[in-house]
Amino acid sequence: DGVTEVLAHRSDNLRDKFIEIPCSEDYDSHKRFEGCTPRKCGRGVTDAVITREEAERIRRIAERGLSLGGSDGGASILDLHSGALSLGKHFVNLYRYFGDKIQDVFTEEDFALYRDVRQRIQQRIAQVFGISSSAMYLTKPTFFSRMNSTGAKTTHDEYWHPHVDKVTYGSFDYTSLLYLSDYSEDFGGGRFVFMDADSNKTVEPRAGRVSFFTSGSENLHRVEKVQWGTRFAITISFTCDPQHGIGDPLL
Repeated sequence: DGVTEVLAHRSDNLRDKFIEIPCSEDYDSHKRFEGCTPRKCGRGVTDAVITREEAERIRRIAERGLSLGGSDGGASILDLHSGALSLGKHFVNLYRYFGDKIQDVFTEEDFALYRDVRQRIQQRIAQVFGISSSAMYLTKPTFFSRMNSTGAKTTHDEYWHPHVDKVTYGSFDYTSLLYLSDYSEDFGGGRFVFMDADSNKTVEPRAGRVSFFTSGSENLHRVEKVQWGTRFAITISFTCDPQHGIGDPLL
């Protein structure tokens, strides 16, 4: 499937890698927000915003939450904002389903770390794209994902199809992924692939690595099927439209 170029190897320790690419026309069919809507588009990777130790702490939050449920198929999600949690072939609302017991699963420190990590990623994206961090809003879905090699049981388990975030979720303007496990050590397959006309550009996950990009068709992408092991990540999404903004999760 085309020539593959690795943008970021797992063994790299990247301070900042950024590739500018022309913006697609996707943003024109939505209301533009001056000082936020992408005029400069591209994709970046950094290992210098979140430490491995922080990524491990964040992964433990995901593991604790996902241990309450989990999909029958290979992909499970946990959304601390809406409370959505994969359970079998469906989703439940974590907060309604478990009620006060949730205090035994998560702590205030967990949520403070989550918020801090989100803010640092937001600031880095704003800095790289030359926009104001305060003009960006967290948007949904922002969620943890756990992927393994179990076969898909429903369409929700089919995470590997190529897609454009702005087309799938109209509110997205900037997408980021914080990886919480290591490619080729914790899992095989599961690399992130940007699908360009001339070649594929891949990012190999590594705990603490942040991959971020503008959400339009200039960044068509997919995730390879996980072949073995377990891949953890968190998708953190931003919009320029305050009407689509969401708050940080509260315990």
